[in-house]
Amino acid sequence: MTIVPPAPGEPRRPEGPRDPGDAWVVTDDGARYWGRFGAAGLLAVDPRRGVLLQHRVAWSHHGDTWGLPGGARHEGESACDGALRESAEEAGVPGDAVRPRLISVYDIGVWSYSTLVADVTTPFEPVISDPESRELAWVPVDEVESYLLHPGFAASWPRLRGLLPVRPALVVDAANVVGSVPDGWWRDRAGAAAKLRDALAALAERGVDASALDLPESTWFPELVLVVEGEARALADDPAGAVRVVRADAAGDDAIVAAAQDLRAEGRSVIAVTSDRELSERLERSEASVRPVSWLRGQL
Repeated sequence: MTIVPPAPGEPRRPEGPRDPGDAWVVTDDGARYWGRFGAAGLLAVDPRRGVLLQHRVAWSHHGDTWGLPGGARHEGESACDGALRESAEEAGVPGDAVRPRLISVYDIGVWSYSTLVADVTTPFEPVISDPESRELAWVPVDEVESYLLHPGFAASWPRLRGLLPVRPALVVDAANVVGSVPDGWWRDRAGAAAKLRDALAALAERGVDASALDLPESTWFPELVLVVEGEARALADDPAGAVRVVRADAAGDDAIVAAAQDLRAEGRSVIAVTSDRELSERLERSEASVRPVSWLRGQL
């Protein structure tokens, strides 16, 4: 494997300086892959319009095909950040208009491509904002295969399409999690719940390893629901909106089961976190999977 910089006349983003990641990885058999530190792209999913595809300009690698807005990652940049940055640069995708759902990684050892699948939370119109896009379009899911696709995207699309209905959620029994560690939580129940909320928000940002959720691919970003009761109901909402706080009006267990049932009714796969045996049995009857508190603490 060798690293080859782009040719001096190669028309890539002439408006600014090149990043060290803007280089070709060339394998021993002559295959070329763009991105010294790997590459990443965004599969934005809009429930009404379909998925966002980019018609690549003819001079690009596998030019005149349709694929995802994306490109070379910067050194030290996460796959999620790289996909969001590249899609903003190439298609004008607002970072706050999409919510990450999963990362799928194609890895050949010396190079990798990470696909960030993200749900559109605020509808937007894509904008051709650099020379690499010939056209941008929302394409209904059922019509994607009728387009001339980039070979890499064509190979991954059937697998990615099969994952589009999978939308995991975590429902957390705050009282059970907080009460599992004797750190004086009883002196300030809302404060203890706030620490848990913030730890969950950090987990929402970095994602959960797929194997921990018994799901395929690399990383998932499940919806996080924190159910609080009693004095902990004074807990404020998560400022970033990454964790949804549910305040139990009466028994906390009833609110946890209700939250799991509501998510199941929306088609979500639900994992509830509690070590309470009776509550676990109720949740399992509601078709939710249950993980003990120790599992969550291992993720945090």
